[in-house]
Parts: sequence; C-alpha cells; structure tokens
Amino acid sequence: MLKTYICRKKMNMINIVWLRRDLRLTDNTALQQALKSANKTAVLFIFDTNILDELDKDDARVTFIHQQLTKLDKELREMNSELLVKTGEPLQNWQELVNEFEIGEVHFNRDYEPYATERDDKVKRLLQKNNISVFSHKDQVIFEPHEVLKADGKPYTVFTPYKNKWLEHFNPQQIKVQENLKTDAFAAIDSSLPKLEEIGFQKSAIAVKDYDLSVVADYSKTRNFPALHGTSNLSVHLRFGTVSIREIVQQVYQQSPDFLSELVWREFFMQILFHFPRVVNENFRTKYNGIEWRNNEKEFERWCNGHTGYPIVDAGMRELNKTGYMHNRVRMITAGFLCKHLLIDWRWGEAYFAKKLLDFELSSNNGNWQWAAGTGCDAAPYFRVFNPTEQVKKFDKEMLYIKKWVPEFQDLNYPAPMVDHKMARNRALETYKRGIAD
Repeated sequence: MLKTYICRKKMNMINIVWLRRDLRLTDNTALQQALKSANKTAVLFIFDTNILDELDKDDARVTFIHQQLTKLDKELREMNSELLVKTGEPLQNWQELVNEFEIGEVHFNRDYEPYATERDDKVKRLLQKNNISVFSHKDQVIFEPHEVLKADGKPYTVFTPYKNKWLEHFNPQQIKVQENLKTDAFAAIDSSLPKLEEIGFQKSAIAVKDYDLSVVADYSKTRNFPALHGTSNLSVHLRFGTVSIREIVQQVYQQSPDFLSELVWREFFMQILFHFPRVVNENFRTKYNGIEWRNNEKEFERWCNGHTGYPIVDAGMRELNKTGYMHNRVRMITAGFLCKHLLIDWRWGEAYFAKKLLDFELSSNNGNWQWAAGTGCDAAPYFRVFNPTEQVKKFDKEMLYIKKWVPEFQDLNYPAPMVDHKMARNRALETYKRGIAD
C-alpha cells in the first residue's frame, strides 16, 4: 500500500504527541489520550539545543536517547508512520510545526523541573495563540507535587510524613497499565531520524544496562552491598521513561516495601524541586548559608579522578567515570567525603554527578547532595560524618568492589589518604558550627 504523506498545512488535520522524558509508546498517557481523537496522531521528539549545548559530544545519555528513538521509529514505521524529529530551540521548532502542519491537538506529559515548566508554558501560549488545543497529562509519577500535601495545603519537607501520606493515598487497584495501541491511528509522516553526528554528537563507549526486577525480592538484604548484584538499574529507565512508573509499581509494590520507598523518595524530591525551585542553586536550609567551604581545586580534582587514598571513595568515583553509574550506598559515601572531609561545596559535586550520571535527574541529584551536605530539607545531621574505613568494614568486607575498581589499593604506589579522618571530622564540625545561623 502506498503511504499517503501529510506534509503541509493544507492537508488533513493531525494531533501531535510531544515526547520528552517518556520514550515509549506503551502505557504513555499523552499518546493514549491523543489516539482517542478522530484525527491521526504524529509522534514528535525535539533535540533541545538548550540542553544539548551544555553536554560533552560523547555524552552517553544522548547516545541512549538516540537508540531509544531508533526503536520508536521502527515501531512507528510498522504502523505506517514515522517519528517526527526536530532539532533546535523548542519554541522555534513549534513555530515551524505550526507553519508546516494543520494541527488539531497537542498532547504531552508534564515535567516538573523549572526549565521544563517554563519551556512548556511558552510553547502552550504559542499553540493557543494559533487556536491549537493543548493537553498536558500526569505520566512520570504516581502522585504529582500538588497531590500529596499536608493538612494545611503546604508541601511536605520531611520524607517520612510525606511517605506515610503517599502510602495513605496509594491504591494499587487504581494503577492501570495501558498496553493496547490503535495501530491504524497514526499519521503518515515524511520524516527521518538524524544520525548522532548530524546533531553534533558521537556514539559513547558507555552503554545503559537493561533494568532487572529480579533483585526486588531480596532488595532489603542486598541493597547496601556494592559488590553484589542487588540493584535494579531501573533509575535511568525511569529518568527517560523507557518504562512507565505505573508498570514498575504494579510489579514491585507487594514484593519490597524498601524498593517502593525508593520510588517514593523520587517523587518526594520532585515535589521539593517543584515547590522550592530555589534549591537548584541555594541551600534549602538558609541557616547553612554561612558555611565557609574550603573549595580546594586540586583536592576536588583528586576526588573526581578517584585518587583520594580512600579505596571505597576512589572505587565509586572510578566506577562513575567509567560506567556512568555508581551504587547508591557509595554515592552517599563519596558525596559525604567531598562535603565533610574536604569541605567542598556540595554544588561542585552535584554538578560533577550531573555531568557523569546516566540517571541524572535534577530533583534527586540535588536532593541527595543536599542530604549529604546537611543543608537539605530532609538531611543527615551535619555532625554525621561517614568514616570511609568503617563503611568498607560494613558494606565491602571482602573488598570485592574495591578490588574491581581500585586493584592497586595495596600497592606501594597507591596514595596515602589525602586527609586524616579524625582531623577532617573535627574540622567539619567546627566549620559547620561557625557557619550555621541560629
């Protein structure tokens, strides 16, 4: 059958579904809603240069996105359509689309980060100005920032009460996963997915692992031991929406309360960022603004490169640099070491993780770094300073994780600890006490 292309505004009216961090066709709320219309539906992705211009040219996340888009394009071609792809500044891209197509409706799933909400508001105004109906949908969370609030309508700033209220609202019977697609409802679009090189990038040597939910049953027992296969590798897939949160929750909520709790942490930090966007650059607890960070650049470089002389810290940083991943327990150790032992501003570490982590998510990265520094909404007390040596005894007793990433840790050329733990702890406590406002 010959494909009838919809290329110009004089042709039939279509709907457009704008993918951003929901790179899938199954159980995609915006897509499901768009397909209910009598109009044919086109699926759009924009390579946003406002984001891309900040990244290294071999950024593994861009490679992963491109791989997922290639899969989506193949799926759409099997349904007599193609993925519609644009590159540039989103508002300008949408103006081009308005000129190019007769658009009836635009659907997208909501994003709660400051840049995303500002971007979406601008696009929405443009579309409405052109008499195009715009619909946004809840998709990447079980509960949105305004759905779990205190009795007085204010947001929670402490995790445990938030989690309790989240669980109170949670009804697993209401979690519906939509699998069936109207395969004849897609618009025939004449488009092509650009190669990585055409958007200014090259294929990364770092690959994203598939997620594995077989670990969930034993998650409580294995989660803290970095040498074990005890984590799911799910975070990057939730970050880019290659799987829906509903599908995951439906599978795991009865198996492991601790695993479910991690998913609640994700939504807790999302609502913190949404309600308090200043945390992107500021301490949540303003009384910590007086802390005088040392911010020694050479020491920061040693931390980045995994040459601190503390094997568990070095292992974590080398794993991050090599794979784009770091075990969660080790993230806490490495972050705490930077902030407390070296007294380097959490924003430096947060930015480094943002550059390297495959699963980087602004809300979680920011929230966890402020937790480690003691400056956040639900933070470890400032006087809690992890002893890296004791952490090894607890969580890598056989040093299997350390041996994998720091094989030379017993050699004579392995550096001595760059700072003495006892001295660094006392220095941190004194610095925090002086810097914290009453």
